[in-house]
Amino acid sequence: MRVGIGYDIHAFDPTRVLVLGGVKIEGAWGLKGHSDADVLLHAITDALLGAAALGDLGDHFPDTEEEWKDAPSAVLLAEVRTKIRAQGWVPGNVDATVVAERPRLAPHREAMRRRIAELLGLEEGAVSVKATTHEGLGTLGRAEGIAALAVVSLVRTDGAEGETAR
Repeated sequence: MRVGIGYDIHAFDPTRVLVLGGVKIEGAWGLKGHSDADVLLHAITDALLGAAALGDLGDHFPDTEEEWKDAPSAVLLAEVRTKIRAQGWVPGNVDATVVAERPRLAPHREAMRRRIAELLGLEEGAVSVKATTHEGLGTLGRAEGIAALAVVSLVRTDGAEGETAR
């Protein structure tokens, strides 16, 4: 088994739609970024890459490449899942925390858990999404953006297609 940690942060962009954990959250400001700026999927993707010792998000999807401009982060995550699979690993579980003063995330957490589980081939019970505020402190406390932290485990697979850790 291996464990990886991921972190990401993006500033708000009122001209974009907010996507967190692969779920569109209507009525909230989106985030600035080269892709769709899904800070939660970015943290999870970086954690997967770290656990597999395959670098980070910027190594695989540089913001200098037009191919990734406005790309759904779910596509980036799927590509990384394929890469770690090729190395003989599958995700075991995800524990993630979103740090944001706004919007209120409790109504969207279960949808995020379902989507992340679907993207990683996990049971929902293997995915945890939590939310917290920054208690009014610093950039996040002033509601200038959203950050996310993720811890994932990877487990060895025998390489059989379609196998998932459950």
